[in-house]
Amino acid sequence: MSIRDNLELIHEEIARAEALAGRPAGSVTLVAVSKFHPVSSVLEAVKAGQTVFGENRVQEAVPKFQEVLSNSPEISLHLIGSLQRNKVRQIVPLAACIESVDRIELLREIGKHTTASGKHMSILFEIRTGEESKSGYTSEDDLFRSLDLLCEYPFVHCRGLMTLAPQTDNESTIAGSFSYMRRLGEACSVRYPELDFSVLSMGMSSDYKIAIREGSTEVRIGTAIFGERR
Repeated sequence: MSIRDNLELIHEEIARAEALAGRPAGSVTLVAVSKFHPVSSVLEAVKAGQTVFGENRVQEAVPKFQEVLSNSPEISLHLIGSLQRNKVRQIVPLAACIESVDRIELLREIGKHTTASGKHMSILFEIRTGEESKSGYTSEDDLFRSLDLLCEYPFVHCRGLMTLAPQTDNESTIAGSFSYMRRLGEACSVRYPELDFSVLSMGMSSDYKIAIREGSTEVRIGTAIFGERR
């Protein structure tokens, strides 16, 4: 199947999952994860109507999306992988959203570069709900300290939370991870009514239907669209 066919199938499955969960049609955004796939594949997805893409590594995303954006400036790049502080300067000019803000030091670095450049940046705060090897906030107090700091950075805009589910075949464990994220987002909205927590980025190729059932507003899908990584 072509990338266009795969995208059509994924959109149909998302719509079905929305309906089963009693969610409005179009309530879930699809991020096409294009890591390890060439510019030609990204442009093929753009031609099929895809507008939001996710990349994990700055060193791959920068040259790839400099070319993609020169051809299709309307698309949005989301940085979804772990971000080192010394790579923030490179990704800020290209990305529309950094989804993997996982510590206060990284937030400070993003704040510094957005202030210096005048570039507005949407961010999601990554919460660790799975393996110890994954990044993300593990303490709600640490998350709240970062949220308290946002007032110092007028070009950095909170949009919500992100997580990777535990790597398991146990659906109840995965659903529990996503359910916790929904409750945490609701708690953050009450604690910080001036901030935007409308985005819950959770769910990938193997578990996005569970994520939608549990309240995800954004799913990150790569293999089911682009095929196996090269």
